[in-house]
Amino acid sequence: MSNSAIVFQSILGKLIAGYIEEKKAVGYKYKKSSSLLKQFDTLVANENLLEMKLPKELVLIWTEKRSNETVSTRNGRISIIRGLATYMVRLGYEAYIFPAAFISIDRYSYAPYIFSEIELKNIFSVCDNYPISDVSPHRHLILPLLFRILYACGLRISEALSLTLKDIDLNQGVLLIRDTKFGKERKVPMSETLTRRCRLYVEKIHHIESSNTFLFPSPFGGRYKESTIYNLFRDVLWKGGISHSGKGPRLHDLRHTFAVHCLKKWVINEEDITNLLPYLSAFLGHVDLRGTQHYLRLTADLYPKIIVSVEQNFSILIPEVSFDETD
Repeated sequence: MSNSAIVFQSILGKLIAGYIEEKKAVGYKYKKSSSLLKQFDTLVANENLLEMKLPKELVLIWTEKRSNETVSTRNGRISIIRGLATYMVRLGYEAYIFPAAFISIDRYSYAPYIFSEIELKNIFSVCDNYPISDVSPHRHLILPLLFRILYACGLRISEALSLTLKDIDLNQGVLLIRDTKFGKERKVPMSETLTRRCRLYVEKIHHIESSNTFLFPSPFGGRYKESTIYNLFRDVLWKGGISHSGKGPRLHDLRHTFAVHCLKKWVINEEDITNLLPYLSAFLGHVDLRGTQHYLRLTADLYPKIIVSVEQNFSILIPEVSFDETD
């Protein structure tokens, strides 16, 4: 359901629509949240609310745990209604804001797998020698560059697969990331080595393509599916002698590894992380510093030899609780 197709019918409909437009105006796609707010609009209409306010009783009905509902799903509904209530109060309307203290979110329940430098070398070696496929003639060229971009640029797999030729500046060595998790664009610089690889790759398979062509095209048209790349990644891990199961390592762990390796290098070189952390946060496309701070905690935990330096010099940057985006 697109946002433009949603029609709100309750007395709060205009306020809900205004809240969604505000979110979209600052860069959020807000598709899933818009659908949830449509459900809330239906609840408001069914409860026959006659005043432009958000009473506590209605909020409690909306936030009540549903049958077989996970904690994270319920917390998502709570977060949305808290945002709407805050918006209404800001505009001068009476609204009950559900207490934040009742929200318990642990978005880092999964322990990321951080690849060693030897494991990364094995992964890239397997990719560089991946067999040619008659069904997918460009697969052996795509995997070496795709996995290097995921690691060297810290991209999410969805961001990498959404890249088109117009999104890559082969002269400056910069990627324009458009289809992001939070709907905000960002530019990601590449190393000269990776940029050269991109130039050679484009010359081999994209020399006569239009600018709208996907950088990593599927042999069946359009872009590769994430599930297809995930299955190929598991095969690469197996051929590289890296143990894995249904729980990991995941493709996303290449992004985790990039962040941790970057922070490890900074700590060892005694760089000022206080100043550098915001740059890493922007590079990764985090909405704030909390997600990046999590990598600082991981760095300290995974490399005991530098934990003293991390704790002494940057303890103020390490969050006491795990609360942020999933990556």
